Amino acid sequence: MTEPVFFEPAALPEDAVEVGRVVGAWGVKGWIKVQPYSSSPEALLAGKTWFLAPPDKGARLFETPVRLQLRQSRVHSDAVVAWIHGIDDRDAAESLRGARVFVSRASFPATQDDEYYWVDLIGLDVVNREGVALGVVRDLLATGPQTTLVLSWDDAGKARERLIPFVAAFVDQVDLQARRITVDWQPDF
Repeated sequence: MTEPVFFEPAALPEDAVEVGRVVGAWGVKGWIKVQPYSSSPEALLAGKTWFLAPPDKGARLFETPVRLQLRQSRVHSDAVVAWIHGIDDRDAAESLRGARVFVSRASFPATQDDEYYWVDLIGLDVVNREGVALGVVRDLLATGPQTTLVLSWDDAGKARERLIPFVAAFVDQVDLQARRITVDWQPDF
C-alpha cells in the first residue's frame, strides 16, 4: 500500500501522549474532526505537529506512525477541527477516520502552580500523612465539580480500587519528581 504524499513516516516521540482520535471529516475542504480525550484540549491546539498511529480496527490507510503538519486547528463544539498540510478534500480527510492522535508531551502548554496534566499523575504512588501506601494512580475521573483519583492497590493478593477526591482538602502535595502524591486520607476509607 502506498501512503499518501502528505504522510511523513516518523517514529512516535519518546514522550508521545495519545490525546484524541480522528472521528471523520469536517466540511468539504479537507478538515478533520478529532475527539479529544480531555475536556480541555490545549495540548491538541498548542503544537503545529501531530503524530497519527493507525486505527485499532477497521481500514488502515497507513501501517506505521506518521507526522502531520497542521495549517490550522480550533475548538468546535466538543471536538477539535484541524486542517492538515496536503489534505485538501473531504475524501482524504475521511480516510483518516479512526486514527489515533499523539503529541509530544514537551509541546503541552505550561501549567500554573497546583495544576497538573492527568497524564503526569497516572502511575504516581499515593501515601497518606503517616506514610502509609494507599495505592498507585491508575486513572482519573471527572466527577462533576471535582476530579477523583482512581487508585489500584493490593489487599492480601486481591486487586482493589480506592477513590480519593483530587481537591486541596485531601491532597497535601504532588511531587512529580519523586512520583508521589501525599494525601490526608486513611486506608480504611
